[in-house]
Amino acid sequence: MAEATVTDAAVGFLYPGYSAEDDYPRLEAMLAADVRLPLVHTDIGEDAHRVDALLEMGSAARLAAGVAALKALGAGAVVWACTSASFVFGWEGAQEQARELSRTTGLPASSTSFAFAHAIRALGADRVAIAATYPEDVAEHFTAFLKASGAEVVAMRGSGIITAAEVGTWGREEVLQLARQGDHPDAQAVLLPDTALHTAAYLGDLERELGKPVLTANQVTVWEGLRLLDRSVLRPDLGALFASDMP
Repeated sequence: MAEATVTDAAVGFLYPGYSAEDDYPRLEAMLAADVRLPLVHTDIGEDAHRVDALLEMGSAARLAAGVAALKALGAGAVVWACTSASFVFGWEGAQEQARELSRTTGLPASSTSFAFAHAIRALGADRVAIAATYPEDVAEHFTAFLKASGAEVVAMRGSGIITAAEVGTWGREEVLQLARQGDHPDAQAVLLPDTALHTAAYLGDLERELGKPVLTANQVTVWEGLRLLDRSVLRPDLGALFASDMP
């Protein structure tokens, strides 16, 4: 592989396994900006939305294994494109995970869990609802993570799906139904936290359906990468998160 010239106009993503990774080239095209979104797959071990499996999936060794390939693609920042295998470590543990990834890469680093926390603040949403594909015990860890960030979770719904492979097969109707079922009248935004879920093509549909901002995992992950690069891209078709020049 020829090594790319490192540029601050490329966000690199470490993505666990194979399920909805095609959201990233789709989002890159939809951004219509001079920003590349290269992606490297990590070895997930056991494909299971189960706490012990997720802790191993997000281990420093598994993430570090993809770093050389990601840097060769010219990344100027890196995001661990996984929600569950970051929030299961808890607020402090997820911070250490991101710090270790930054030390290993020598780049600004974050994860999808922190992307959600930062996106909620950027939208000015105080109360959110979670519409999760995960089993409820795993989704509860996300609830705890968001509460630690200062957000109020007014509703949480888990769907009991064990594998990312199954989530990756969901289409538009399943995604819209998930969001509808997870919404709550008091929620100022609805969160769909699984990066294994295809959502890039449905961002406008989701917000029209619910009449409020909807934050999805791959959407906020890309936004977080742009934030690390101090880049702002206005693309209202990517949802309320991209509809204004947010800090």
